[in-house]
Amino acid sequence: MKKKDWYENWFSSQWYKILYRERDELEAEEFVETLVGHLQPLPGSRMLDIACGEGRFARQLAAHGFDVNGIDISYSAIGKALKQEHDRLHFHVHDMRFPLYINYFDYAFNFFTSFGYFASDRDHVMAAKAFAAGLKKDGLLVIDYLNAPYVLGNLVPQETVVREGIVFNITRGVEGKHIVKDIRFNDREGQPVHYAERVAAFTLSDFLQIFKKAGLSLSGTYGDYQLNNYDPVESQRLIMMFKK
Repeated sequence: MKKKDWYENWFSSQWYKILYRERDELEAEEFVETLVGHLQPLPGSRMLDIACGEGRFARQLAAHGFDVNGIDISYSAIGKALKQEHDRLHFHVHDMRFPLYINYFDYAFNFFTSFGYFASDRDHVMAAKAFAAGLKKDGLLVIDYLNAPYVLGNLVPQETVVREGIVFNITRGVEGKHIVKDIRFNDREGQPVHYAERVAAFTLSDFLQIFKKAGLSLSGTYGDYQLNNYDPVESQRLIMMFKK
């Protein structure tokens, strides 16, 4: 049996949601409102939420009347998302390295650093090509990623976070081309648990190379969820818009 990658185990665990419980619906709603106001999608536009988790962003998009599909590799996350399905909102367990539909979507979104998880550049290019394949001609892809120079310049090496009585001991560092967050804690029975997040420290130039191979061209860059200008050093986020 194929060994699961770190993101399959971690994102499907109960501990992930406990540690990151501050990622609330209000954050999703505000960013989606800003994007919709900026992009001005036509009524009924078809949209794809890539790595949608439990569907917080997808639900907000569908609330605007758009036709939204969400995909995620986590069975547990999609299981929860499916409870919110309706005629304009659908969810699928699906690997982002493969297209869900071909030449179908007007917009595709990849929110909150849900890219850069793979060990090989080949898989990242494969995912980028799948994103592009799903878009119609002139379709738009929005990638919301951490800004690697900012993160590396402000890395907190060690941190302790307490959530619901669980003490998470977190260390951060760099291994090769990846930013690594090591997470250790004892579960409610006192047994030691260990997870590690590994995200590629991609810069804007890295993304340009990857998505050029997918046939997409950059149409805009922004540095935060208010879509202010991107600064390579000071911006906390790297939000990119690519056009097919």
